[in-house]
Amino acid sequence: MKPTHKLLFILCPMLVLGFIYYSSGKLHLHVWGQKPHIKLEPTVNITKKVTIHTTISNVKQEPVLEGAVSVGRIVGPGTASLQRVHSGQDENLRSYFGRPAFDKQGFLVNLDTKLPPELVYKYGNLSEGSCKPGYAAAKMTAIYPKFSKPASMFLDRNFKRLAKVNNYLPPFGFKTQERFIDAILTATKNYGLGPELDSLSCRRCIIVGNGGILSNKSLGSHIDEYDVVVRLNEAPVRGYTRDVGTKTTLRITYPEGAIQKPERYEKDSLFVFSAFKPLDFKWLRQMVFKEKLQGTEGFWKSVAQKVPREPSEIRILNPYFIQEAAFQFIGLPLNNGLMGKGNIPTLGTVAITMALHNCDEVAVAGFGYDMNTPHAPLHYYETVKMSAIKESWTHNISKEKEFLRKLVKANVITDLTNGV
Repeated sequence: MKPTHKLLFILCPMLVLGFIYYSSGKLHLHVWGQKPHIKLEPTVNITKKVTIHTTISNVKQEPVLEGAVSVGRIVGPGTASLQRVHSGQDENLRSYFGRPAFDKQGFLVNLDTKLPPELVYKYGNLSEGSCKPGYAAAKMTAIYPKFSKPASMFLDRNFKRLAKVNNYLPPFGFKTQERFIDAILTATKNYGLGPELDSLSCRRCIIVGNGGILSNKSLGSHIDEYDVVVRLNEAPVRGYTRDVGTKTTLRITYPEGAIQKPERYEKDSLFVFSAFKPLDFKWLRQMVFKEKLQGTEGFWKSVAQKVPREPSEIRILNPYFIQEAAFQFIGLPLNNGLMGKGNIPTLGTVAITMALHNCDEVAVAGFGYDMNTPHAPLHYYETVKMSAIKESWTHNISKEKEFLRKLVKANVITDLTNGV
């Protein structure tokens, strides 16, 4: 073989190998320099720190995640962080993953006053001012996905089938009181609002609280426009109609809160009983059957001796609303299902909870305790001061107010007096 041929025979393979080596090196550099992908690895935390990410041809600033970063990838949150995302403990992580954040009670953290798209479509074509069927429940479900609307307003003859309350003692259920309730319901015979209101395809309700904030607001005529006007305990109407209206559809109360003077009861209103202790059902049975009250031991203050209502005008509020308001909505201590310190919602919040299940639109007036004004009147009809509420053993006013503010902020309910 000629010397020139030998030289070409040696050079050709070397050139080919050199080209392959050079090409593979360029390819490696290209892969290393491309934009990295997110990959999850354990025991690393998210930060917002910025570091310099260098390629062959340029220098570029990119946000990265703190931790041991290997070539060509960003290390993301680890197993522990993902568990916090799913358990709702880390709201920032939920936002990072594009998932809605919920608080401990199950409410959306970022409450949006805008209607969800499906509600815009449902209610967008209704004329202004017309009643919106199912609106309160739909809005409630949008901010609290665990909400389930079916919950009867009053107990009826099938009350023993109510699984959520039959294993709780009063006030969260009716355990041990079935015999009294059976006798009462046999006498009352009616378990709804009445034919006219029960047949409405869309029902607007307002719960009129007893707060001093109602004074001088002149809301009486507006309150009377609602289909269902709910009043609480002994709060009077006569003498205050300009601010509180004249209409009373139902008055929710318990023995110590009931009106004691028969002449102060409004005509054509339902007497709705809410029990807070077993003794309360015994009292109600005596009122229904027009019996003389046998002793008052066990009540924390004087109680009505008679209720000037026919049995057909008396109802028993479903105790589920007390249970749901306390444990699901507000997050009060369970205390083994018994009444205890700071685990009883106020009757106003119980009434709102009832309305969310049974009314299409819900409004409130006269709600809100401003603890920064201790000398302001607590109620619109008496001189007791705001500071008196601090002495309450059963209620947690601050947590309850937090719940009501969620409802107002998300437009689940309308607050006519802006006190919540």
